[in-house]
Amino acid sequence: MLGRIIVLLVLILVLVGGGIIWFDYLNVIDAKEVLAPLLRLIGRAPRTGGVIDDDMFLNLDAERLAVILEAHALKELDLERRDEELTARQAELDQLAQQIEEDRKAVEEMENSINQARASAENIDRNVEGVSQRLTNMQPERAVAIIMAMTDQNAVSVLRKTEEIAVRDGTGNLVPYWLSLMAATEEGATRAAELQRKMVSDVP
Repeated sequence: MLGRIIVLLVLILVLVGGGIIWFDYLNVIDAKEVLAPLLRLIGRAPRTGGVIDDDMFLNLDAERLAVILEAHALKELDLERRDEELTARQAELDQLAQQIEEDRKAVEEMENSINQARASAENIDRNVEGVSQRLTNMQPERAVAIIMAMTDQNAVSVLRKTEEIAVRDGTGNLVPYWLSLMAATEEGATRAAELQRKMVSDVP
């Protein structure tokens, strides 16, 4: 009978101790305060935690707030740095786009100049061919007189075009005959020789 009583007492103590530990874990009670009388009864001074006053709570809140503010400041600095990088990058892209637009306009101007020069050259070539055909259909003496009145550049262009048409159409080439008529006089001979020299050179 005595043994059962002892076992029950031990069981009760275990349950009480487990309950105290469990309620302490759940923050329902403070185990140190509950067990303090028992510890004093057996001659053991209970361990007491430091008393946290209001100033300590305020200091903890201040430190927590300081950490939050520092993190916020660092985030703002990072955002400002990224914004500056994006602004610089955007400026570079704008400058590149402007340069590309200027290059495009320059290319267009060059193409327009080339087209105008080509059109002008085609017009000149058509005009020279027309003059050559009219001279071919004239009396040789009259054609020579007109050629003699031309500048060397225009005369060479007409003579070259006349030879080109003769080769293209398979007709007779009147240029040698015109030059022979031109060389009938001393002044004409000098002019004919000069025109022949320029006709075989690259510069008219």
